[in-house]
Amino acid sequence: MPSHSAPILITGAGQRIGLHCAQQLLADGYDVIFSYRTEKPGVQTLRDLGATALQADFSTEHGILGFIEQLKQHTDTLRAIVHNASAWLPEKTDTQTSDFTQMFSVHMLAPYLINLHCSELLERSNPADIVHISDDVTRKGSSKHIAYCATKAGLDSLTLSFAAKLAPRIKVNGIAPALLMFNPDDDAAYRTKALAKSALGIEPGPQVIYHSLRYLLDNPYVTGTTLTVNGGRHLK
Repeated sequence: MPSHSAPILITGAGQRIGLHCAQQLLADGYDVIFSYRTEKPGVQTLRDLGATALQADFSTEHGILGFIEQLKQHTDTLRAIVHNASAWLPEKTDTQTSDFTQMFSVHMLAPYLINLHCSELLERSNPADIVHISDDVTRKGSSKHIAYCATKAGLDSLTLSFAAKLAPRIKVNGIAPALLMFNPDDDAAYRTKALAKSALGIEPGPQVIYHSLRYLLDNPYVTGTTLTVNGGRHLK
């Protein structure tokens, strides 16, 4: 399949959902640029497939702005930006402030600054998209992970604001997944309890996010929308 002309940027694509989406985009003929914070096997996998890897630390403004400079050295146009980078921190009593600050930086400040500074790259592509990967937990809140939920909810708000700001040239949407993939060390009791929280009761895997991403990229009449991909958790 011939390559599309403008690359797609995916942040945090070294593992799991981001890795899968990057691999699928490459298979569909897109050039891919991706960010990663630490070296993982998936980073080299994507390099071997032809993707451009840019190391980045989104936990500080300096790291975010440095990444934007790197990106602009590699391309002057983008087909889409997919904000997948995420931080999940425990919010312990002795690290509450630093945990919140880091998750705010990764989930909100990085997308905010990247969108503002890179919209000119998207303007050179037609069509052009921004997609924020949020979390279904923002629908009801979380007493155990307040900072994580709040900063992901802030990302949902950025979806609406940037959709209004960047229309009609750039579509801006979100995807809010719930449980997609278990970790290898999740025991049977946890898996059973987690699956029971949704109406469909399955572990769908990362492909459902790629289906959602492609829908948003391919549909010319959707902006300011966050797709819920939660297996019917809101029905339970």
